[in-house]
Amino acid sequence: MEITLTFGIALIVALVGVIPPGLLNMTAAKISIKDGHTRGLVFSVGVCIVVIVQTLIALVFARYLSSHPNVVDILQRVAFVLFVLITIYFLVIAKKTDKPNVDSNVTSKKSRFFQGLLLSALNVFPIPYQAYMAITFTSFKWIKLNPTGIAAYVAGAATGTFVMLYIYVFFFERINSKKIKSQKGMNFIIGIITGIISIITFINIVKEW
Repeated sequence: MEITLTFGIALIVALVGVIPPGLLNMTAAKISIKDGHTRGLVFSVGVCIVVIVQTLIALVFARYLSSHPNVVDILQRVAFVLFVLITIYFLVIAKKTDKPNVDSNVTSKKSRFFQGLLLSALNVFPIPYQAYMAITFTSFKWIKLNPTGIAAYVAGAATGTFVMLYIYVFFFERINSKKIKSQKGMNFIIGIITGIISIITFINIVKEW
């Protein structure tokens, strides 16, 4: 049960991190549109391999920080402010309705696998993101950063990333043609997600008082 819970939490955390249109998921969509779904999936596999390494680094960092509660307290407060500001931005300020541009000048037929490795390695956001989320859920005692827990969390993070990239690869054209896929709608979704994370962070801060 503990392994399943850890896997599920990591999967959801990874899904949330990859939902917003960004370099990796939009590139996967572009590759799928131009070169076919298979190459999009090969690119996604390359991305996920780097995600495994990044998540391991994040969890090692999180385990270290867990033994230094003073540092964690400061990080939680900073993260709370950042998530609140991001929530306000996406729910109130961001009013653009333009759809994501999927035009691409990518013409290389070389291995998309290595392209996925490279672009994912350049995207270092998952390390602090996963470290913070791991610290948060550890403080709630929902996960444990022992070898088994780390393995389950890493597997969940890689699976969640691949699932969301899979959705972009196979369904981007379909959902992009619908009105609900407008940038305004996506901003609302992101704002709700970051708002939930803000609430979780606030509850965690209050518990430490």
